[in-house]
Amino acid sequence: MIAGNERTNQEKVKQFLESIPAVTKHSGSRAFYTPIGDYINLPPKDTFRSMEDYYSTRLHETTHWTGHESRLKRDLANKFGTENYAFEELVAELGSAFLCSMLGVEGNLQHTEYIANWSEILKNDSRAIFKASSLAQKAADYILSFNTNTVNS
Repeated sequence: MIAGNERTNQEKVKQFLESIPAVTKHSGSRAFYTPIGDYINLPPKDTFRSMEDYYSTRLHETTHWTGHESRLKRDLANKFGTENYAFEELVAELGSAFLCSMLGVEGNLQHTEYIANWSEILKNDSRAIFKASSLAQKAADYILSFNTNTVNS
């Protein structure tokens, strides 16, 4: 559930998302960010279990969006199932968690299928969580730079 006054907070989150210059389309049944077209695709809002799930998924994909070569320049050209792909998913999930916390959104882990890959990354590199957290914080800070008033009000 969205914390605080639900209507006020939903409006705050909506305004926050609208302040971000990411192109966001709503179609199909999959959520993804594509660096080739530089846009976020999300299923229609009414297909999500709740607005919290929609917001946390949108923030996850927006965290991916920050990695584009014209922004924070993370390597986004990794194939599904690779360690580098799983690492970027960890960055995006942490970034979404940071932003959900700041915005008062009680989001859920949206990508549980990656947990085994994350565990493998963390087992192979004891510093991976620190690297991922640092990149996620940079992504969250970049996203927050578009509208700090929404978060602080």
